[in-house]
Amino acid sequence: MSTAELALQQQVSSLYTDHHGWLRGLLRRKLGNAFDAADLAHDVYLHLMKTGRVPPAGESRRHLTQIANGMVIDLYRRRQIEAAYLEVLALVPEALAPSEEERALVLEALAEIDAVLHRLPAKARQALLLCKLDGMSYRGIAAELQVSVSSVEKYIAAGLLVCYQALHGQDA
Repeated sequence: MSTAELALQQQVSSLYTDHHGWLRGLLRRKLGNAFDAADLAHDVYLHLMKTGRVPPAGESRRHLTQIANGMVIDLYRRRQIEAAYLEVLALVPEALAPSEEERALVLEALAEIDAVLHRLPAKARQALLLCKLDGMSYRGIAAELQVSVSSVEKYIAAGLLVCYQALHGQDA
């Protein structure tokens, strides 16, 4: 382990010791559930390890709160996606229903697609979805979003680029 990695590990360990109980309590109040709170608190510290960015001592709680809030939003979005998927699966005859493993893979893929689409500005995301899912024309999308057709073209191009980059493992 390099000196920088060891220093990062020590910084995160110190941050964990100083703030983990507080963070777990904050998340428990937000989520109303100690189990999800513990999972997300753990994920916050994993995120710090992954990014290598540990805040200065005076900004620790603000920084941890920002990361935790983003993770709470992601959790709720994943749960909405899962609920919608399970709603659709309820309409599928039991003989054609996917296995638990297939369900898990589909949910994981849907969560990844959602994360990619949420990197886009709202209008670009909406334009791409109206085009690809609803089959609307650019002119129809422009009317719906109250923008020009050239703006719709730019939105969809940006959306397709983000999707391409995600598919091929490139950063947006």
